[in-house]
Amino acid sequence: MTTTTTPTPSAPSPTHSRVGATVLTALAPAVWGSTYLVTTEFLPAGHPLFAALMRALPAGLIGLLIARRLPAGSWWWKAVVLGTLNIGIFFPLLFVAAARLPGGVAATLGAAQPILVTVLAVIVLGERLSVWRLGWGFVGVAGVGLVVLGPGAGFDPVGIAAGILGAASMGTGVILAKKWGLPPGIGPVGFASWQLSAGGLVLLLPTLLIEGVPAQVDAPGIAGYLWLGGVGGLLAYTLWFRGLGRLPVTATALLGLLSPLVAAGLGIVFAGESLNLAQIAGFVLALAALACGQLSPTALNRARTSNRTEKEPAV
Repeated sequence: MTTTTTPTPSAPSPTHSRVGATVLTALAPAVWGSTYLVTTEFLPAGHPLFAALMRALPAGLIGLLIARRLPAGSWWWKAVVLGTLNIGIFFPLLFVAAARLPGGVAATLGAAQPILVTVLAVIVLGERLSVWRLGWGFVGVAGVGLVVLGPGAGFDPVGIAAGILGAASMGTGVILAKKWGLPPGIGPVGFASWQLSAGGLVLLLPTLLIEGVPAQVDAPGIAGYLWLGGVGGLLAYTLWFRGLGRLPVTATALLGLLSPLVAAGLGIVFAGESLNLAQIAGFVLALAALACGQLSPTALNRARTSNRTEKEPAV
């Protein structure tokens, strides 16, 4: 009698797993690239705090209903700290920058975040300075600048300050989220919902005292808030924190370069803009920085050594 052995399915290789995690994580900054277009074209003008609140709190509460887990122990104050940095401070500063600056200027300021994260990884996480990723961070900023900065770019001081402080706030939040990791027994949806809820609650009182509710929100405005909260909030942050737990923090931060590139691409599609040769070169530079930042010189050297070994004839 012949017995048939069912082959055991092989586990995915670390390389394939890393590529998959990178692609899913990259969806988050790609979605965030739509923020500039949605803010300027769909949302009521002059209400950055309300826009930030609507992006955070409803999405956070829905996430809590899905996860059905509240923080415990020290995670109460950690969730508040992360929610304040990644949401409560970052969101309104992002909307202020988007409202007061041309999208290109705001996007270029945000593109500097990977440089800050690389430096903070040394100070806070005790990692060795990655000159490789730091260098590609500068290349990425230069590339984004070529794509989105034009001769008519405005430099409003308040907008500039908001863009820089926003990048610093989220960069610090990313580093602390990497340092503390996911709490035991909680998934990325719950982790994102804690931060969105905490950040939304931080924004609630200032929004009501300073801005209040817009006098009128039309159908495009409602659609804009739903997009920013559902897709750009809960879904995108779930993917982002999932990836942050699996990928090197400096490599993850470089994926943020997709945000201004998508913003520029949406300008081409919806505003009839076009790219000149310098902007095309900037796109190539930024994409090269993003891709090369996912690699490391050590891994590349191992791969080259392995290839040379395989090509050497057996003695």
